[in-house]
Amino acid sequence: MVERRLGALPASAEFLRRLDVARIVDELCPVRDVAHLTHGQVVEVLVANRLSAPAPLVRVGDWAREWAVEEVFGIEADLLNDDRIGRALDAIAPELEHIVGTVGASAIAEFGIDVSRLHWDMTSISLHGAYETPQEEFPQVKYGHPKDRRADLKQIQAGIAISADGGIPVFHRAYDGGAGEVSQVVGAMTALREVAAPREFLMIGDSKLVSYSNLLAMQEARVRFIAPAPAARIPDGLFAGLDTARARPVDYTAGRDAAKPPAQRGQYRVLEDTQTLAGPRKRDPAITVRRILVHSSANAQAQQAARIRRLDKAREELDKLQRACGGRHYATAQKVTARLGVITSKRRIGSCLVTSITVDESGRPALTWYYDQEVLAVEAAADGWYALLSTLGPAEADAAEVLIRYKGQPVIERRYSDFKGPLAVAPVFLHHNRRIAALITVICLALLVFCLIERQVRQALGGDQTMRGLYPDNRALRPTGRLILYHLADLRIRAGTATDPPTILITRAVQAHLLELLGIDETRPRWLDTSNPMCEIRV
Repeated sequence: MVERRLGALPASAEFLRRLDVARIVDELCPVRDVAHLTHGQVVEVLVANRLSAPAPLVRVGDWAREWAVEEVFGIEADLLNDDRIGRALDAIAPELEHIVGTVGASAIAEFGIDVSRLHWDMTSISLHGAYETPQEEFPQVKYGHPKDRRADLKQIQAGIAISADGGIPVFHRAYDGGAGEVSQVVGAMTALREVAAPREFLMIGDSKLVSYSNLLAMQEARVRFIAPAPAARIPDGLFAGLDTARARPVDYTAGRDAAKPPAQRGQYRVLEDTQTLAGPRKRDPAITVRRILVHSSANAQAQQAARIRRLDKAREELDKLQRACGGRHYATAQKVTARLGVITSKRRIGSCLVTSITVDESGRPALTWYYDQEVLAVEAAADGWYALLSTLGPAEADAAEVLIRYKGQPVIERRYSDFKGPLAVAPVFLHHNRRIAALITVICLALLVFCLIERQVRQALGGDQTMRGLYPDNRALRPTGRLILYHLADLRIRAGTATDPPTILITRAVQAHLLELLGIDETRPRWLDTSNPMCEIRV
């Protein structure tokens, strides 16, 4: 009998149906009546491909033949050739803004997502190739400041807005590879207002959100925000002069500390004042915002340990240089100075290192050095402190609550990890920036479904949202999208015959449990023709 991999295709199809992706795409990008497939159908299959077997966007038809794509989506594998995939990407590219906004609004309405707090950030995707003839109306592949530090490669950028409720990516947009993050905030804010309308929302981002023009735009739009203060906007000595004992404790436990005994958990304390930002011109009105000064004991310990390691490594290199002065490699003061500059820059000790290079009568150089303990004491006093800026009023949230609301920001980093990990945003084997922009939308739609699956399972579990059976040791933990798809991945379907109906092969109890939590009845799936009496499914 013929067997095909089923995996998470039923879950993908169900959530895509609820999001109404195919209809939204088809209304914006219609095809001729004689077409075998609509663009919406192709996009749904591409999303399912990302969720089941992410790989470079080639030979999708081969994947469809191995997987139960025809049974689930009603699409023959031979129709999914590279040319048809390319034409679908070309068709949706001019309509990406409308597709993203409409699907985002559909997700909010259908799944009741709370968008009162949205976390915004950008990431980069490095690309190989010259990309010398880009289409001007789409994001340009350019050199920039890559997050993966591959400065030798051109890149494209993507911005994603994640809801605090379940970490759901309700909005995304592709940007030029060389676009500055600071300059994209206002456009993102405007788009998020449309997606969240008529609800008001709190925008949370990183320090790139903080600029005079951005704050002025948010003030005029009455959009509240929380973001870390950039280091350049922190007055020298501010943190070192703060008294931790005067700061108020915050009832918050970081996720990494949840399983630790209370005495071993990181502690947070907060103080509050204000900060004023001046405009670039004298006539520009000053903007005053709340400043929450946060002390993290975990950060303080990490910074202290990092400084000790850095100083110890520098000490070894400085002692070695000191011994080598006058030798073959460091025979002159100029060479000693050059090596000293390398050590100082590499180990970041310029603020505390005091040196003296002398030359004797024979021209032999000598080096003396020491660490300025007063400078190190000031650095140690500032350990663990950072500042948050916000326009939330004290009546809306006290200092501790501002910190707690900001603490959802790491979820966006986890989603970027999903974006580049299980959904395999790279490598990208496309030659045109038009198709690259369209593929980013396909992957972000897959990320949306991925996150909704995770949220659905957790909500269905209730209570502490944990379950057993996800790991061999049977410990209870909160299921992630990765674990859910991993356990569903080896589901298979056996084709039916004239006498036997199709059979879904469930090999582990955790698979049946996950399908139940997702609300998918494997015995009478919506995605098969159940009007046919031969389609009763046996598990």
